[in-house]
Amino acid sequence: MASSNYGPSEDQFLCSICLDVFTDPVTTSCGHNFCMNCINEHWNTSDQNLCPMCKKDFTTRPDLRVNTFISEMVVQFRQSTQQKASSSSSEQQESKPGEVPCDVCTGTKVKALKSCLVCLVSYCETHLEPHLTASRLKRHQLMDPVENLEGRMCTKHNKPLELFCKSDQTCVCMLCTVLDHKNHEYVPLKEGYEEKKVELKKTEAEIQQMIQKRRLKIQEIKHSVDLSEEDAGREKAEGVQVFTDLMESVGRGLKELLKTIEEKQETTKKQAEAFIRELDQEISELMKRSAEVEQFSLSEDHLHLLQSLNIHQPPPTKDWTEVRVCPSYERTVVRAVSQLEETLSEKMKKVLKVDLKKVQKFAVDVTLDPETAHRHLNLSANGKRVKYVDEKMTLPNNPERFFNTPCVLGKTGFSSGRFYFEVQVKRKIEWDIGVIRESVNRKKIISWCPQNGYWTICLENGNEYKASDDHQVDLSLKSHPQKVGVFVDYEEGVVSFYDVEAAALIYSFTGCFFTEKLFPFFHPGSEESAPLIISHQRKLMYSFM
Repeated sequence: MASSNYGPSEDQFLCSICLDVFTDPVTTSCGHNFCMNCINEHWNTSDQNLCPMCKKDFTTRPDLRVNTFISEMVVQFRQSTQQKASSSSSEQQESKPGEVPCDVCTGTKVKALKSCLVCLVSYCETHLEPHLTASRLKRHQLMDPVENLEGRMCTKHNKPLELFCKSDQTCVCMLCTVLDHKNHEYVPLKEGYEEKKVELKKTEAEIQQMIQKRRLKIQEIKHSVDLSEEDAGREKAEGVQVFTDLMESVGRGLKELLKTIEEKQETTKKQAEAFIRELDQEISELMKRSAEVEQFSLSEDHLHLLQSLNIHQPPPTKDWTEVRVCPSYERTVVRAVSQLEETLSEKMKKVLKVDLKKVQKFAVDVTLDPETAHRHLNLSANGKRVKYVDEKMTLPNNPERFFNTPCVLGKTGFSSGRFYFEVQVKRKIEWDIGVIRESVNRKKIISWCPQNGYWTICLENGNEYKASDDHQVDLSLKSHPQKVGVFVDYEEGVVSFYDVEAAALIYSFTGCFFTEKLFPFFHPGSEESAPLIISHQRKLMYSFM
């Protein structure tokens, strides 16, 4: 009788197809053993009924039945293995929450040491031993313990997901490569894993770069907020100073007005008092004379009466007919307000000079775009001058070119921030200057107004200045601008025009809403006169005292 020390080898109970312990073992006529499901599935996916081990061809698929002897031996082998596992599991650490438990342990689940990607089972140290000793199980792929090993099985063919289909970007089993993914490009999972790792590293680098850019943008925005606070502080200080000066000027003007009125009133009062004293004196003299006259009228001495009348002539009196006490306060307030207006005008000029100096910091170098120029416009080689000419030039009618009106745009458009440029308009009797939306219709004649994408001012007939707002606005200017400055604040929705030499604000479009690029716009008129000249950027810095 054989010794119990010489028990059956573990390799004898492993199916050569699934490489696991037999389940419902069957034996072919050629003497090889397989799991019933394994051999049937193998033959179901093949055109021939070959033995997987010796390749014997069965003309008719054998009617296989479970080999009860081997089945009983497998049961005994499983029991023996479980007993060994039970005796050693007490010596191993029980799995804790978050750790992967052994799938084979019964009762107390011991912490798994490895998971088998072929068996789709996680094993503790004891139950892992066959995979380390049995020659067939050594070929299984082990990995650090993971849960949900069922998710590593092909749901359609119940085979391990061993390959990665690059065509469909999905994991597949061996049967998938000859059935559902036939002729697709696929690689082993490890190779696909390495490729994806490279892609993930690249993606991670890109993400980190995006994160860095956004962090820089945050810093930029915070810096902008800091600058905004500094600008706001300066603007507040300047505003307080300006309005304090204005209020002081108004206060001084009011004080001087009241003082002037009071002085006039005091002078009138003194004059009236002098007149009254003089009149009282005359009345006193006249009353005295009246008494004398009455006395003489009572006398019966003819000689004395006649002599006395010749001696006592009436006292000299003033002709009060034209004398008036009528103080004139007319135009006193008007003159005071006019003087205040002059003062405020001077202060306003200083404020505008400072404002113009600020916006000139946003000067950009504008160059005319010949691709947009009307055929009657002649542009200088440096793109800084434009002039109307009678002779129509032969130019391609590209979509950007103005067709009906002699206009031209700057080359560069702006979709954010602030920008400023200057245009010389001297010796011209008509022109239009400003900015327009990129999408304006350049082939048809349309009204130049904000609704149609135009924010412009113009000169007509040599002395009529207008702004093309929602309705045409007549502009009353104290002087004829020789150079016009154009300033745009995209985010604030402001387009302002300045008389550069007078440092005066001509007109502002406010409350605008921009959604696309804005381009500098120039219309030199339809007469052959002086050109419009764009100032070079380096010439745009002025000093105002």
